[in-house]
Amino acid sequence: MKLLTKSRYKLGLECPNKLYYTRKESYANLKKEDTFLEALAQGGFQVEELARMHYPEGILIEGKDWDYEYLWNKTKELLQLENVVIFEAAFMFEGLFIRVDVLVKKGNRVELIEVKSKSFNPGDPNIFIGKKGGMVAGWKPYLFDIAFQQHVIHSCYPAFRIDSYIMMADKSKHASIDGLNQLFRIEKKADKSNRTGITKKISTIEEAGDPVLGRMNVTDIVESIQSDRHKYHENLGFYESIKMMSEAYAADQYLNWPTSFRSCRDCEFKTTEENESELRSGFKECFVKQHQWSTLEFAKPSTMDIWYFTQGKNLFEEDIFFIDQLSPDMINMNEEAGILSRTERQWLQIEKTNAGDLTPYLDKDGLEEAMAAWNFPLHFIDFETSAVALPFHKGRRPYEQTAFQFSHHIYHADGRIEHATEFLHVVPGTFPNFEFVRELKKALEKDDGTIFKYAAHENTILNAIYEQLKESNEPDRDALMEFIRLVSHSKKDNTDIWKGPRDMVDLCQIIKWFYYNPYTNGSNSMKAILPAILQSSSFLQEKYEQSLSEIGVGSRNFEPDHFWLKKVDGKVQNPYKMLPGLFEEWSDEEIEKTLSDMDGIAEGGAALTAYSKLQFMDMPEAERTEISKALLKYCELDTLAMVMVYEHFVELVEGGGKVPG
Repeated sequence: MKLLTKSRYKLGLECPNKLYYTRKESYANLKKEDTFLEALAQGGFQVEELARMHYPEGILIEGKDWDYEYLWNKTKELLQLENVVIFEAAFMFEGLFIRVDVLVKKGNRVELIEVKSKSFNPGDPNIFIGKKGGMVAGWKPYLFDIAFQQHVIHSCYPAFRIDSYIMMADKSKHASIDGLNQLFRIEKKADKSNRTGITKKISTIEEAGDPVLGRMNVTDIVESIQSDRHKYHENLGFYESIKMMSEAYAADQYLNWPTSFRSCRDCEFKTTEENESELRSGFKECFVKQHQWSTLEFAKPSTMDIWYFTQGKNLFEEDIFFIDQLSPDMINMNEEAGILSRTERQWLQIEKTNAGDLTPYLDKDGLEEAMAAWNFPLHFIDFETSAVALPFHKGRRPYEQTAFQFSHHIYHADGRIEHATEFLHVVPGTFPNFEFVRELKKALEKDDGTIFKYAAHENTILNAIYEQLKESNEPDRDALMEFIRLVSHSKKDNTDIWKGPRDMVDLCQIIKWFYYNPYTNGSNSMKAILPAILQSSSFLQEKYEQSLSEIGVGSRNFEPDHFWLKKVDGKVQNPYKMLPGLFEEWSDEEIEKTLSDMDGIAEGGAALTAYSKLQFMDMPEAERTEISKALLKYCELDTLAMVMVYEHFVELVEGGGKVPG
């Protein structure tokens, strides 16, 4: 029996065609359909279990998700009671099936409570509906999900008067006890009858201290969705969409929903080089059916590959799909003095793609001018961080940043490369931030060398720790805050304003301004930049095809006979793929794709998920050690990759702006 569930409905909202491809083993799927992974990353299971503790009289309906009749019958039995609280209440109606996180029934008054590991500020009047009256995009799928649940319940019990709520972490509240999240331990059990798989260390809500969860009433918003004042798809009403998707899913029918730039660009039903001979591509099938694409069209570079291409949506609607169809006026070409503008960078990608030109572009003068301001020794740093719903430490708010790891390479004036320091703190239930910044201070305060980060993350984290220090009683608080002001700059909304004399140089921004490598296919991610520069640079190839001991590069986590460069059929292999997996069940790419829609998670999802596993799961010490070792190796490569980027810049500048060989 194929019923339209909550998760299937949300998938269909993204693109109704996905309902045809989902859960078919013959089709590739870049997203792991595993709630365990998603909940692990931000502590979703703990939030759900804590929410249940607010209703101690609640009755959990246990059973397999696919045992629809059993779950529905158990729910109907309990709803015969005048007053009842049910966890995972099940409702089934005409091809639709839902399970409700918390259902509170008092007579014919019902509260539908959706529990989310997201957060909210109760003082913000525009959480869900923006100032201009439109629904906030990030909340749209969640609110439509609740409207879907309300519809199914009302269809089953028309006499019920239903109020709808979201229960989630309240960012205005502080934890009043240490190790709040440690009170809920995750077990990944084979038996999924109780989907959270949580073992609680407490028996009453009072033991969890002051509440950090809050509720928001969304009844009016649900009604506005059901009356089509807010639509998910412009030409499709709420009830119409449910009928269309449920009938198509039950009949295993392809809906032929029109292709679109953003949805197709981000589609997970795509094959990779590794699996294209074994699995089918839903993405390709849509374009074959709707646009009659042949092998020739699929081989052509698409506008969906262009970096940050905001014009892509409108051009797509005009049937402009391919890079060779574009002209400068189509991308609203503009220039910026002294640096590559976004559109200039896009046009570089277009021109080089059309010409089959794989040589990097370099603004030699601009890069030389930037490099002239850098002081030896050069310091390259990378942070790994986490932000979870239930705070690790007394006094902390939900989703405060936790900095648990850094790596630090030094490039000396004589060319010597040293993996100078590293920090990793994975002790469950402890707050590492102040020790983190102490160790970072020790690592960087010995000289006045230039410090490099990659993208804005490190500066954002130091700003967050600065605010945490302001509220602390740490004996060295002032010294640590002074250090942060030295090596960073303040965010625009800070009460304290500064720009440090050793403010970190953003190597990613340097790349965006002065350099473009066609092998990146437009991406500025380090995981794309590193294999690209290794493919382009004869210097880096000659150097890193040798072992670490042969080239004198120090390492804290790799043996002296380790080498970083390997070629297969003349193509450089991505060094990140040479690292040990952080999870046996999933590749790093699958983790990143699965978590891509979650708040605050872009790159680094694999590392923070591994950290969450160390925090929330009980495991043998040997497994903890292996995960910790893998984290150290990943972070070391992140900073060594930055060193390689610098070496490539030197090669280009000294070689007159052209890649040798």
